[in-house]
Amino acid sequence: MKDTIRQLIQQAITQLVTEGVLPEGLTPAIQVENTRDKTHGDFASNIAMMLAKPAGLKPRDLAEKIIAALPAADSVSKAEIAGPGFINFFQNTQALAARLDAALADAHIGVRKAGPAQRVVVDLSAPNLAKEMHVGHLRSTIIGDGVARVLEFLGDTVIRQNHVGDWGTQFGMLMAMLEDNPDMLKSALSDLEDFYRAAKKRFDEDPAFADRARKLVVDLQAGDEACIKAWRSFTDISLSHCQSTYELLNVKLTMADVMGESAYNDDLINVVNDLRAKGMLVESNGAQCVFLDEFKNAEGEPLPVIIVKADGGYLYATTDLAAVRYRSNVLKADRALYFVDQRQALHFQQVFAVARKAGFVGHPMEMEHMGFGTMNGADGRPFKTRDGGTVKLIDLLTEAMDRAYLLVKEKNPELAEDELRTIARVVGIGAVKYADLSKHRTSDYSFNFELMLNFEGNTAPYLLYAYTRVAGVFRKLGTDFSQVEGQIALEAPHEHELAARLAQFGEVLGSVAEKGTPHVLCTYLYDVAGLFSSFYENCPILSADTAEQKQSRLRLAALTGRTLKQGLELLGLETLERM
Repeated sequence: MKDTIRQLIQQAITQLVTEGVLPEGLTPAIQVENTRDKTHGDFASNIAMMLAKPAGLKPRDLAEKIIAALPAADSVSKAEIAGPGFINFFQNTQALAARLDAALADAHIGVRKAGPAQRVVVDLSAPNLAKEMHVGHLRSTIIGDGVARVLEFLGDTVIRQNHVGDWGTQFGMLMAMLEDNPDMLKSALSDLEDFYRAAKKRFDEDPAFADRARKLVVDLQAGDEACIKAWRSFTDISLSHCQSTYELLNVKLTMADVMGESAYNDDLINVVNDLRAKGMLVESNGAQCVFLDEFKNAEGEPLPVIIVKADGGYLYATTDLAAVRYRSNVLKADRALYFVDQRQALHFQQVFAVARKAGFVGHPMEMEHMGFGTMNGADGRPFKTRDGGTVKLIDLLTEAMDRAYLLVKEKNPELAEDELRTIARVVGIGAVKYADLSKHRTSDYSFNFELMLNFEGNTAPYLLYAYTRVAGVFRKLGTDFSQVEGQIALEAPHEHELAARLAQFGEVLGSVAEKGTPHVLCTYLYDVAGLFSSFYENCPILSADTAEQKQSRLRLAALTGRTLKQGLELLGLETLERM
C-alpha cells in the first residue's frame, strides 16, 4: 500500500510540474509512514512540507494542490490535510478486504516482486576451514540465508556461494605440524580443533616453524602434490563439520554451494597479469600493489591494495578479485551480496573499486557489502568461553537446545520424550537465530539465553507460540487454513488494524530484499502476532454473532497463520503445531 501511495504522489508531482506549480528537475524521496492514530488515516506523507520551499507556497496550500492532483485509486478512499501540512491517506476498507481474500487464495500469499527478476549471488557463511565453526560465523550464515530465502520467494534466481577460507596460512601451519608428526594425521582428523590449536601455538612461538608454514602455503598454491593431498584431508573433515552445523541450523547451504578460495587459484596469475597490463600494478616494498586515489590514510597517503606479497603469496584481495570476475562474467549475476563482518568494509570498497577500474565486471553487476556487527557476551566484548577461548558454534546450539528442553518439559511434562526433543530443537535453534536476526544487521548485540528463550517480547518462543495459537483455532474445527469459505468483511477496529498490517507483507519482503535487513521482517511478524492477539481477545471467532462474521474472522485468522508460518520460514525458523 505504501508503494501505491508513493506512486500516486509521484504522479501528482509530475502533474504539478506540468502545470508550473513545482519547478522541473525535482527528485524528492517520497516518504510514506504508518499513522499512529488511525482516526487520522492509515498512512501519512510529509511531501508537501518537503516541497513547499521550491514551490514558493505554504505547506498546507501545496498539500491542497497535491491532493487535487492525486489520481483516483480504488485502494484509497480519501486524502486529508493534517497539522502543518501532512497528507493523511485512508485505505478503502472494501478494497483492503478484497485484497486479503485474494492473498488467502494465492499460493504466494499475494506477494510479487516489484520489478524484473534478477540473478543474485549471495556470499554467506564463509568460515575459515582447518577448524570447526565458531560463534563468529553465526551472523554471516543466518543473515545471508534469510535474505537469500526472501529473494527466492520474490522470484529471483539465487546462487549461494560459500567462499570458505581453504587456501590460507592456517593450512601451512597444519601441514608443517604434520611434517613433524606424520603419525598424527589420524588424530588430527578425529579432533581437528585440538590439532589446529597446537599448530597455532607453535606458529606463534617458533619463528622457524612459522617461516616453514608460510612456504608450504606458497607450495600449496603452486600445486605441490604432497601439499594438495594433506590439504584435501583437512578440508574434507572441516567441511563435514560445517555441513552438520548448517543442517542443525536449518540453513540452505550444501557442499555444492562451496566455492572456496582454492577454486580461484588458477585464475590468480591472470588477475595479476591483467592488472599489470592495465598499468595498475605498482611495486611497494617488494609487494605488488594497486593504489587508488580515493583511498587514503589519515596522512593523506594512498592506501595499497596488496595483490602479491613480497614472498610471492597471494592475499584475500587477489582471490576476491577473481571471484568478482567469475560471478560477473561466468555466473552472469545482476547483484552480488557479501554478508561479511562490517570491519571488512574498507577491504570490499577497495576490491569493488579495483574490479570496476580493471574491467573485471563484464556483465553489469551491483556489488554490495552487507556488513554486520559482532555478537558479544554479557560484558559487551566478543563472545568467548570462560577461559577466554573461542566458543564452538555447535556447543552454543547444543546448550540452547538443552535449555529449551528444560523449559518445555516444565510447561508440558506429559509430552512424550521424542516430541519434547523435537520442540526443544525447534525452540532452541529458533531462539538463537531469531535473537540475532531481530537486531539491525549493522548493530552489535549481547547474547543472552534468558532473554532469547523468554515466551514474552520479541522472541522466537513468543512468535512460535503465536502461530500455534492460530493453528489451535483450526485444530478445534478439525480443518486447516485452506478450508475456509466466505469473504472478509472488516468491521471492528481490531479487524481493520490486523488486516492493514497483513496487507504489508509484500512491501516488508521487498525492503528486506533491497537492503539485506531481516530485522524488518522480524519486527513485522512481531507486530502481526501482537495484533492477532488483540483481535483474538476482542473479536470472538468461533462464537461470532453471525455465520458470515465467523467465516470472515476465520479467514483473517487463516491469513495470519499463513503469514506467520511463511515469514518464519523465510527467516529459516521451523514452526510447530503445538508447544
